[in-house]
Amino acid sequence: MPEENDNSGKLPPDAWKVVSVAVLGSFLAQMDATLVNVSLSPLAAELHTRFAVIQWVTSGYLLALALMLPLNGWLVERIGAKRLYLVCFTGFTLTSGLCALSWSANTLIAFRVLQGASGGLMAPMAQLMMARVAGKHMARVMGYAAVPILLGPILGPVVAGAILQYASWRWLFLVNLPIGALAVVLALAFLPRDDRETGPRREFDLVGFLLLSPGLVLFLYGADHVSERAGVTAFAFALLLLVRFWRKSVRDGERALIDVQLLRGKVFSASALTQFAANGLSFAGQMLIPAFLMRAAGQPPSRTGWLMAPMGLGMMCTYPALGMLTKRLGIRGTSASGAVLALAGTLPFILLTSRPLSVTMLAASLFVRGIGVSAVGIPSITAAYQSVRRLELPMATTSLNIVQRLGGPTLTTVCATFLGWRLTADHSSAGVASAFRMSFALLSGFHALLVMAAARLPQNIESMQDAPTAEQPVESDEASDQ
Repeated sequence: MPEENDNSGKLPPDAWKVVSVAVLGSFLAQMDATLVNVSLSPLAAELHTRFAVIQWVTSGYLLALALMLPLNGWLVERIGAKRLYLVCFTGFTLTSGLCALSWSANTLIAFRVLQGASGGLMAPMAQLMMARVAGKHMARVMGYAAVPILLGPILGPVVAGAILQYASWRWLFLVNLPIGALAVVLALAFLPRDDRETGPRREFDLVGFLLLSPGLVLFLYGADHVSERAGVTAFAFALLLLVRFWRKSVRDGERALIDVQLLRGKVFSASALTQFAANGLSFAGQMLIPAFLMRAAGQPPSRTGWLMAPMGLGMMCTYPALGMLTKRLGIRGTSASGAVLALAGTLPFILLTSRPLSVTMLAASLFVRGIGVSAVGIPSITAAYQSVRRLELPMATTSLNIVQRLGGPTLTTVCATFLGWRLTADHSSAGVASAFRMSFALLSGFHALLVMAAARLPQNIESMQDAPTAEQPVESDEASDQ
């Protein structure tokens, strides 16, 4: 299909059908996560438990998701993308029903772990399906697809508030059932069979799985509990497991659970580095800015949420235009320009920490930051997918998603640890302002590194020389493998 796109310059209608299925899955996952995250305190009251216990409804889901993520590439090769997506979506929908039937906090946590295990592959599967049908139009397709996905976190608090006020908390999960059923029906009708694209069936790398999956889980847990001794221990053990996995994968080559040889490609490695930094800086900013507004600027939590809105508005304004921007400015031009804008939207926070809060300056900075952050990721993803062969797309998708998930907790932990260290040094109001000023300076320094990473991306698709592009027919890949 992608080779047809190249000839016509347009995506066929069937491609948008596939994209609609992928977007519906991502939208449901995003809204579900937001519904639960904003409802933890009411859930603790309803289930008569402490917040420290009920927060595992979220943490358990995320850790189960990380545990399953490395299996994505191997499973796609074994059973195909369509079957795997149907299994994941059906499992996610059914476990949503189980969550609604929970009779205690422990059972809800257990069912959420099952939901994370079944839904952990939905995000990489959505990217994979879009990459297969979009080809060189990936930036345009993902730009449009990102807008409805962004609605999930926006609608989530509204829907959660209405449910908790007028209905039982069980509807936080029951609301997934009709959407999930619709998505399964659409997937059956719209997703093409991809049995021919499953590739050679490799043996399962059990040792690699036992190194990588626990390594990812311990890494995420340690990053979230870095202030505790158990968190530091988990973090250190995670690094040992991940280093051991890397060495084993380099030795095993294509037989490894994750083919790390992909990262030796100039384009793919530059894209992965850009994704790591962009995702990490997005999460780090979402941690630092609200903390600054509430602790240093004295804003109540309810107003802080509204003050953060310009960033989301900037992102929603940018995503639909990414296809046009990438066509005009190129991959490197769009991504590097976005990184520069993200830096420009972060630097004013250094000044904001030393004066009374200016809402106008804050809104303008957040809007520019939102535009910049949203312009970095999708072009770099496009470059990564276009630099590998079509049969390597499942493995490339898995690798990129793992890198993305490591970026968020890594840079957030660095910034949070630095902020905590500075806050403990001086508890006065001037000390608090200084701590945030230095933290925003650190964040700006990381943004400067993102600019340099984005500058390493190729200018356009034609300049990529790592491998045959994803638009090549599957037959040519099979022939080259024989």
